[in-house]
Amino acid sequence: MILTVTLNTALDITYRVPALTPHASHRVSEVRERPGGKGLNVARVLSALGHESVVTGFAGGPTGAVLRELLAPLAPRDALVPVAGTTRRTIAVVDDASGDTTQLNEPGPIVTPEEWATFLTSYDSLLRDAGAVALCGSLPPGIHVGAYAELIRRARGAGVPVLLDTSGEPLRRGIAARPDLVKPNADELAQLTGSREPLRATRDARRRGAHTVVASLGPDGLLAATADGVWQATPPAPVKGNPTGAGDSAVAGLLSGLVEQLPWPDLLARAVALSAATVLAPAAGEFDAAAYEDLLPLIAVTELAAAA
Repeated sequence: MILTVTLNTALDITYRVPALTPHASHRVSEVRERPGGKGLNVARVLSALGHESVVTGFAGGPTGAVLRELLAPLAPRDALVPVAGTTRRTIAVVDDASGDTTQLNEPGPIVTPEEWATFLTSYDSLLRDAGAVALCGSLPPGIHVGAYAELIRRARGAGVPVLLDTSGEPLRRGIAARPDLVKPNADELAQLTGSREPLRATRDARRRGAHTVVASLGPDGLLAATADGVWQATPPAPVKGNPTGAGDSAVAGLLSGLVEQLPWPDLLARAVALSAATVLAPAAGEFDAAAYEDLLPLIAVTELAAAA
């Protein structure tokens, strides 16, 4: 099975409005709720691709109860650790006129040292049956900034390949713990390395400790710096829609490809096609299966260098 860790889970709420106008009242045409947080999005896509997945992290309060209730009928197995605080909500407002999305993210609950210790015990147990683990998203209040580095070291000690998808200081500290793969976006990569030139920045990030760096370049797809070479994978054309969860679908594509031992061009094509198909889906964090099948053979993968 593939384990995904979401320390700052969320209840994702999507509102659709005919047009979003500042300082105006709006009539909402549609409301959708779903379990959210990056790792939960990843697990849901993994399940749709036929991989067994387990989600862990924290959930608490009335919002956490709704999240777990909505998660129950879905394929990922729930191994979330209860906390006394209340799980956050994220609000996506989709403007039907422009296709743009406005995102509002609440802070997460404060996690106590005792709750963190309970999580670590559960995490170590779950690692025994994991074929890979993804560490995803922001840290809730109360969790120390080196938490992902600690989880990476525990996964490596258990012999489990680990992917890290976070930002800021947790990314900087986590990458030094030598994860197998990191997936920053362009802004996160620039913040980490000080460079806005994608190829230079991905190589720099790899020298900082990650075995492989796959950078998300938005409409320009993915750039991967690996021990075997450097590739860029791009969609045939930009897609418009709700980008919520698109990066998480890319992570699911990367993880599934790693577990299946796909060659890098095929693995990157899958990740880009899943990401684009998520932008085209009507609800945040889901992917359009038909669009994915149509897009997959159209993804262009170019080798930029023989080795990173």
